[in-house]
Amino acid sequence: MPAEGFKGAQDYPCPYVTVDVVIFTLLDDDLKVLLIRRKNPPFAGKWAIPGGFIEMDESLEEAALRELEEETGVRDVYLEQLYTFGDPDRDPRGRVITVAYFALVPANTITPRAGSDASEARWWSMYDLPDLAFDHEQILKYALTRLRYKLEYTAVGFELLPEHFTIPELQRAYEIILGEKLDKRNFRRKILSAQVIEPTGEYRTGEGRPARLYRFRDDAVAEVKARRLFP
Repeated sequence: MPAEGFKGAQDYPCPYVTVDVVIFTLLDDDLKVLLIRRKNPPFAGKWAIPGGFIEMDESLEEAALRELEEETGVRDVYLEQLYTFGDPDRDPRGRVITVAYFALVPANTITPRAGSDASEARWWSMYDLPDLAFDHEQILKYALTRLRYKLEYTAVGFELLPEHFTIPELQRAYEIILGEKLDKRNFRRKILSAQVIEPTGEYRTGEGRPARLYRFRDDAVAEVKARRLFP
């Protein structure tokens, strides 16, 4: 028998729950984020982060993976829960709480495509965003801050690169995301001493000297670095 004064779940209002997925990539020497142009109200015609309502039989992560696959065609990428955004006035449709995720994908692995609720999907520079729907500008700013923090303390940046890369390419990726220049010698020393990459034994030829190719070590875990790596 319930205690006196106890209310059941049916006595409380039920907010709606959505997931939004911030999808980052490195493309054209820039940090890009995938946005969709909304087809339906509210904010029809405005750009937004891909997302949608969760289904009753799926977990939050399953919903995020579903949205990711609908907009990119891939599932096997780095995905991490970012933050929960729940301002009462964030959605004009009612009380909607969103759980935001961010995904890191190499540009050569996906082709953006619009889902059923979008008229267009395309990459936008994180440093030159359009007018956004809902509170998505706030979500993107938070996501960039989190990405920069993780880049400085972990090896998560490798998720944005192709399988094989040169150290200058890796350094440039860090510079684009951190928004600052890094010393060449210091970067090379730190990344090699971190023991998260290994040479492939191959070289990239072109103008100038052949450049040694590296790959992310299978036994190096992105989340175990306790010390600051960069800058």
